[in-house]
Amino acid sequence: MERKQAQSVSCGILLVLVQILWTPAAATDCIAGSAGIYPCNKVNLLSHLDTSVFGTQGANEIWGWTDPASGTDYALLGLPNGVGFVDLSDPSNPVYLGSLPTQFVNSGWRDIKVFEDHAYIVSEGAFHGMQVFDLNRLTTVTTLPVTFSNDAHYNGFTNAHNIAINEDSGMAYAVGTNTCSGGLHAIDINNKTAPVFAGCYGGDGYTHDAQCVTYTGPDPDYQGHEICVALNEDTVTTVNMSNPQAPVLLSRKGYAGSGYTHQGWFTEDQTYFLVGDEDNELTFGHNTRTYVWDFANLDNPILKGFIKVTQRRSITIYTFITTLFIRPITRAACEF
Repeated sequence: MERKQAQSVSCGILLVLVQILWTPAAATDCIAGSAGIYPCNKVNLLSHLDTSVFGTQGANEIWGWTDPASGTDYALLGLPNGVGFVDLSDPSNPVYLGSLPTQFVNSGWRDIKVFEDHAYIVSEGAFHGMQVFDLNRLTTVTTLPVTFSNDAHYNGFTNAHNIAINEDSGMAYAVGTNTCSGGLHAIDINNKTAPVFAGCYGGDGYTHDAQCVTYTGPDPDYQGHEICVALNEDTVTTVNMSNPQAPVLLSRKGYAGSGYTHQGWFTEDQTYFLVGDEDNELTFGHNTRTYVWDFANLDNPILKGFIKVTQRRSITIYTFITTLFIRPITRAACEF
């Protein structure tokens, strides 16, 4: 499968999204469909940090961590030169705490996920591997900004486009690596600073992104199993990774009108899987479509249709509680 250099301009959903691309703006309420220069709908702009604060230009990723002891939210930003950490204890006045430099070379593609109190960071940069960082260190920063170092490093691959973590099982999956034909590279991270290679699935070639869960959905055949849904450029591919040494392909589904099968996420009840296609708007000239797949039968998911959303390109989807968040390429820091 031909690998494409897709634009991964993603940004995680927190209570606050730190907007990272444009001229700084003060806190602004959403009035008549606008919060300052940003289109909005029932979302207020709270704050803005320009990427110059981090000593770089641009960013491609944001994830988050909540300190269970204090309840403080932290934003973890994927930058060309590493990861930036922002304290959101006062959402109207975010504080840049410091950064973890890239492992070897700068890259415009970096991805971050969290397991318990550790962050796991991959990059397209050569020889990057996977950095491991203890997020508890953010809670004791006194002199700003801090240049942090890894707490551990995993070198089972050189580069990766993305990483998925099943927080219930403690299994991480690097995708788009130089191993496993670019497919699911499974890593046991239950010993958080001593990651161990567990197995891989490369039978469908390059995986751009994935969600991996301990399945609790309606299909009785797979409840309690480690299930990964991989977004493989032109298919939605479902794999049983319960035994990562002997993974089992459950289904591989293409669909009409695909431009680039980019990312997806289960609904909370794991009955449906929502897919964002990166290039269908550009290729076919229609508004953003979120494709809705019925996953009641993991062996035969069925595309039920799509939701037409906006005129913008929208590539990444997450669901929290019963709310669907669709992340367009144009976005702002916000309050829900």
